[in-house]
Amino acid sequence: MSRGETWLAALSGNAPRLPGYPASVQVADVETAGRAARLIAVVPDAASPFPRARQGEVGLLEGWSLARAVHDAVAADRDRPVKRAIVAVVDTPSQAYGRREEAFGIHQALASAAAAYATARLQGHPVIALLVGKAMSGAFLAHGYQANRILALRDPGVQVHAMGKEAAARITLRSVEDLEAFAATVPPMAYDLNNYATLGLLWRTVAVQEAAAPTAQDLAAVQGQLAEALADIDADPQRDLRGRQQGQNRSATRQARALLASQWQDRD
Repeated sequence: MSRGETWLAALSGNAPRLPGYPASVQVADVETAGRAARLIAVVPDAASPFPRARQGEVGLLEGWSLARAVHDAVAADRDRPVKRAIVAVVDTPSQAYGRREEAFGIHQALASAAAAYATARLQGHPVIALLVGKAMSGAFLAHGYQANRILALRDPGVQVHAMGKEAAARITLRSVEDLEAFAATVPPMAYDLNNYATLGLLWRTVAVQEAAAPTAQDLAAVQGQLAEALADIDADPQRDLRGRQQGQNRSATRQARALLASQWQDRD
């Protein structure tokens, strides 16, 4: 099993998956820290009708299905004072690149998933992304990036980037080794969590012994961090993502936004 499938099974106690979704999208309704929660993961499906989406990539079926899973939770909780948590278990190597995907509108499918997560967050659902493997490219943007809080396992197999190393090397006309050396001095180009954390996007990391096959202690540690993330979200009146601008390597972002705000206000 992939890391995403393994962790969803562990966190859900092997609860039944909700029916009606493709094999590559697993959804389970459970209770986390005394609160109803919907766990969602994208997993490999070797039998997918879209060859580009057979290794856990987020493609057409996955994008629309993620959107449905989130929107259904929002609709079901519309009149409930306490909204269920939505936990995106993230292990996605890429979006599904391919001619068919482009022709059939993969940009719309992934945008619908991202919009669904943002809608849930703005409607009062605590949304948490748990990075257990790779969080790459448009796949992460569609599945997890819109979360109130992003957690990650402290493990070398957990990587975050806009592009896989081999693809990035081809685009930049570098070898993978040259790219890694370059990334060591430019945090946004790095893949490791320490550099990613400096961008202000990562809320917390969780130390585990076996990221690919969690022990009982690993599961307890992650469950404890999920509970703390839920409490932190509930205590935060803001439902936007402005807190991400406070990272140590985001000073230019803060300055640019301040200048834009002042210029916009000067127009009034």
